[in-house]
Amino acid sequence: MGGHNTPFPYLHGFNPDEQQRLRRQAEFGEFQVYRDVDFTECRRILEVGCGVGAQTDILLRRFPKIHVTGIDMSDVQLAAAKEFLGRNESYAGRYEILKMDAHEMEFPDGSFDGAFLCWILEHVKDPQKILREVRRVLKAGGKIFVTEVMNSTFFLDPYSPNVWKYWMAFNDYQYDGAGDPFVGAKLGNFLSDAGFKDVGTKIKTWFFDKRSPEARKKMLAYWTELLMSGAEQLINAKYVEESVVTAAKEELQAVQDHPDGVFMYSFMQARARV
Repeated sequence: MGGHNTPFPYLHGFNPDEQQRLRRQAEFGEFQVYRDVDFTECRRILEVGCGVGAQTDILLRRFPKIHVTGIDMSDVQLAAAKEFLGRNESYAGRYEILKMDAHEMEFPDGSFDGAFLCWILEHVKDPQKILREVRRVLKAGGKIFVTEVMNSTFFLDPYSPNVWKYWMAFNDYQYDGAGDPFVGAKLGNFLSDAGFKDVGTKIKTWFFDKRSPEARKKMLAYWTELLMSGAEQLINAKYVEESVVTAAKEELQAVQDHPDGVFMYSFMQARARV
């Protein structure tokens, strides 16, 4: 197992199935992620970690007056983003997709009046440096929205011991690879230290029990897809045995089918201004 300072290998991979999963994930989480995001008064938005363009698509659709500059380090994901966004003729001229390291951005100071980061700081080696760079390229009064994981909040009932073993392996792999599966709880500190003003944080929760069986079923099906997208990598890296993966799948299905099943997961969203 690598140390915390080794380069981070993206757990879910970059194949076409995973790219489609990321787009489904963005659509699935849109309501919770965007209900407090407001770029109505902004025109030039920086999206750090644009990946396959899944969040870019939502930003362009929800805020028709903005131009989005998306940056990422993966050639494969960038190509997928350009192909995906290029399907929508109404987006023409409203976005730019660039290969760039967010730790050292090539933009002049004050280039943007808004910034959006979603599920990206969990994957980087120095989130504080990235946020300092974002602040540099935002103009005075510019706003930032950051949405991030807080993986210790994951809860299932009935008790699912193999899911917990798998989940710990999932998080250990990310942490050992210089990521941070608990970065959400640190956003307030990070933004304050980066010099942002009016820093605010919200805990957002998906919670489903017997009162909403269909929504619970959909969430657990989605969550199973999310977890198992990393199974092959975790097995190959010897973080988890294949038998645990098989048992975890069965337990996830059992919670989905149980009349009293419970699912809960919370994530963090922060907003601030320059």
